[in-house]
Amino acid sequence: MNHARRPRRILVTGVGGAPGLDLARQLLQLGCDVIAADANPLAPGLLLAQVTPRVLPVAGNPRAARALVALCDELRPDALMSTVEAELPLLYELAEELGTLGARTWLPSPAAVTAAIDKAAFHDVLTRHRLPTPLTLLPGQADAELTDDGREWVVKPRRGQGARDVHFCWTRAEADALCGLVPDPIIQAKVDGREFTADCLVDRSGHASVILRWRLLVKGGLAVVSSTFADEEVSAVVTAALGAVGAAGPCCVQGFVCDEPAPDRIVLTEMNMRLAGGFLLSQMAGADLVQQSLNGLFGEPVDHARLRYRPGLYLTKFTDTLSVGDLSTLPAHPYALRATSPSTGDSHDNHPTT
Repeated sequence: MNHARRPRRILVTGVGGAPGLDLARQLLQLGCDVIAADANPLAPGLLLAQVTPRVLPVAGNPRAARALVALCDELRPDALMSTVEAELPLLYELAEELGTLGARTWLPSPAAVTAAIDKAAFHDVLTRHRLPTPLTLLPGQADAELTDDGREWVVKPRRGQGARDVHFCWTRAEADALCGLVPDPIIQAKVDGREFTADCLVDRSGHASVILRWRLLVKGGLAVVSSTFADEEVSAVVTAALGAVGAAGPCCVQGFVCDEPAPDRIVLTEMNMRLAGGFLLSQMAGADLVQQSLNGLFGEPVDHARLRYRPGLYLTKFTDTLSVGDLSTLPAHPYALRATSPSTGDSHDNHPTT
């Protein structure tokens, strides 16, 4: 008798943000059974018709660990794909327990997670490996390095996401004042040039595929207009950074191709251990990111030939109305926050989108 294999059941977290929402949609198209999770009961990914929606606490909530384990015990996903980097330390703690429930995870090293979450740590790693990245200072280092010489500086949160609390200045006095307003700040030299995102997949042997796209129009940290391009030098620098940090699985890198006469033509600014908010363009350009990520997640070979892509394609994102309904019809969730509170996705600015 021929028994068809049941669809893989994948838990996707952070479906309030562009990466999680688009990942859930792509998995549905691949025939997966998708459990969509977010802290906001109005997160758009929870309202997709074909998913099993669940509300979870944010990663920093004391109840987050038990709630996630309970969900996996109830619904028995075959794997978990997180699009929220703040969850990764928690997933490390729970990896063995989740594994006993049948939920696979594919996590980079703790050091790689730190470099992705902490912009000062990312700067330190790239500097040690002599890879180009902007001069990055902590407030206590600014007196020695920051001079009023006309250079522009950026003050932003060390662990910030989604372009929140990012400010520009030209003088030490301005930087000092902004450091008093921005939570856990860093001061970074501003980079001028064309901004790009590299959508990447690093297999379990460390081999990486890199898909490049220009960030042509950015709103709230999300590239809403982008186009693919090819540049061997950019790909090489991105690949070197992935190796330096110890990236694994689907991830993304941001940087600039600089205007002349910059000391470095290519400068990398950050790395995220998740799919980017604009990864759909890479998919449409021919790179089979989601299926190959699934292959790696389930211990199968990643086919890097399927991750080649076509330069010169563009993608435009826009805000659409997904659902309108009566709040009283929403089920009561013990972990649900008010609709104005942060979600595990980026619908309320606490999740990065690239």
